[in-house]
Amino acid sequence: RLTPVLKRFGSSRLETLINLPEKWSKQLIFDCRMCGQCVLHSTGMTCPMTCPKNLRNGPCGGVRSNGHCEVKPEMPCVWVEAFGRSLKLSSQGKSEMNFIQPPVNRQLEGRSAWITILTGESQQASEGWE
Repeated sequence: RLTPVLKRFGSSRLETLINLPEKWSKQLIFDCRMCGQCVLHSTGMTCPMTCPKNLRNGPCGGVRSNGHCEVKPEMPCVWVEAFGRSLKLSSQGKSEMNFIQPPVNRQLEGRSAWITILTGESQQASEGWE
């Protein structure tokens, strides 16, 4: 439905309008890192880019016995939190945590995920990913 708006104003113009409010609100609420390929809906509204290793499919295997990160011992593991939250948010016990996410396309960093979804750029995998 938004395709005519996108065509009329252009994605770069719309992104200029949307980027700052999106960045501010998502960072405040979700500690979002604006990777341009948002998967909050799949990770229990936990931004996987807050993982010190930037893993999009986790955990890394270095989770401590107390559920904290191996890299930052004072920090709870992002993936332990994401898994728990995704189960709470899932309907009928179905979680999207089992979907394998492609690696982050670094060319989209700092861009509005809403615009990259509309333009289809968020679906473009990084080079070498099949």
